[in-house]
Amino acid sequence: MSTAMPAAHPFDDDKLREECGVFGVVGVTDASNFVALGLHALQHRGQEAGGIVTHDPDTGFNQQRRMGLVRDNFTSAAMMERLPGTIGIGHVRYSTAGSKGQTAMRDVQPFFGEFSMGGAAIAHNGNITNAMSLRRELIERGSIFQSSSDSECIIHLMARSMGRNIPDRMEEALRKVEGAFSIVAMTRTKLIGCRDPLGVRPLVLGKVGDGWALASETCALDIIGAEFVREIEPGELVVVTEKGVASHFPFRPNRARFCIFEHVYFSRPDSILGGRSVYETRENIGRELAKENPVDADLVCPVPDSGTPAAIGYSLESGIPYAMGIIRNQYMGRTFIEPTESIRNMGVRLKLNVNRALIKGKRVILVDDSVVRGTTSRKIKEMILDAGAAEVHFRIASPPTQWPCFYGVDTPQREKLLAATMTEDEMRDHLGVDSLKFISLNGLYRAVGETKGRDPNAPAYCDACFSGEYPVAPSDMIEQGFQAKTAAE
Repeated sequence: MSTAMPAAHPFDDDKLREECGVFGVVGVTDASNFVALGLHALQHRGQEAGGIVTHDPDTGFNQQRRMGLVRDNFTSAAMMERLPGTIGIGHVRYSTAGSKGQTAMRDVQPFFGEFSMGGAAIAHNGNITNAMSLRRELIERGSIFQSSSDSECIIHLMARSMGRNIPDRMEEALRKVEGAFSIVAMTRTKLIGCRDPLGVRPLVLGKVGDGWALASETCALDIIGAEFVREIEPGELVVVTEKGVASHFPFRPNRARFCIFEHVYFSRPDSILGGRSVYETRENIGRELAKENPVDADLVCPVPDSGTPAAIGYSLESGIPYAMGIIRNQYMGRTFIEPTESIRNMGVRLKLNVNRALIKGKRVILVDDSVVRGTTSRKIKEMILDAGAAEVHFRIASPPTQWPCFYGVDTPQREKLLAATMTEDEMRDHLGVDSLKFISLNGLYRAVGETKGRDPNAPAYCDACFSGEYPVAPSDMIEQGFQAKTAAE
């Protein structure tokens, strides 16, 4: 795993990226169609590549991997006919480990392995923080790796296990893994789901007809008409067959530390996390932001689309009118994958355009979900001022992002994070805005339902990107020289 950033995409280069989405079904006719629909609903979690594996008694295991979007690859009848069967899993990828920003086909999941008791495929969302040391050890013992992905370690650990069946082998393998993992796997007849003991990344269970589904988010259950049954618990491993769900807890119990940034940005607003509507949580974040950081202004405008629910909450709490001051071009997408230099220089304007008639002469509050490197924020501020705004005030629906994530999120090196090198006032001056304010960490915790705020002795969430407190030591990165937070910080 490397923390170097891929070459920045010219239009969307200033957001943290969720690594992956996983989905699986068992006990349904034409499982691959359900998997493709589920992956389509999870496309926001990874747009670089996708893959589907199915099993059919006549043809055995079938797999297809493609670069690009689900809609461009897994919609033709000819493609889906290559994926027969009543059980299947799939994966959408945005690389954080392996060849970052230049995914090789061999890194595209799900990964498949043939074991003594039959084949198994595995799809992983998260990051294994001891993958490098595991990989070294496995290679020394004769394992031959096909990909640069940390997830492949799990397949090799399973191959070396002496477990009686594949779920047992997976259990044994995952006990050796550190970091964050939400996993969907399959054998010929079983769908397997597992979350790491801290439950950093999400995984949910649904009922679809006579069959079952596992997904990263509830929005992927909605698209196939599945009923949301429950979340897979942190540290839980479920084995799902057409007959039902068997649950195991193979790890030492641990206090859950779900990723708080899933609430802020990664998950779709129409998903449910921890029994809470993501949309309502984001609206609450906007309300807390307005309470903590009021300012006299004429309009509250979201930076679309991720800032929209928080902007609505800010407007409702402050009484300042909400307005669509920036319009997103929904069709920019694939037209400009390889832009010419002149188009590249237009930058963010290809994606966002200012509603000039609305903005002119107004004091504008811009609400966004985060500031990572500040590049996009500066461009948006310039566009707003060019349109004649009298004042520009940024309000950010997360605390300052000061530390990289090692649990499945693509984060720049620490020195490239604006908040790691500047104070809030210095960031305000760097961005050239009239004011810049972030929600406090306590305010964010209140917005997600922790009424007393963050308990510093026992935080309810993983918030390492804000606090620098890593619930699992990033051992590979420390070995490479990463400086963890000191007591003084």
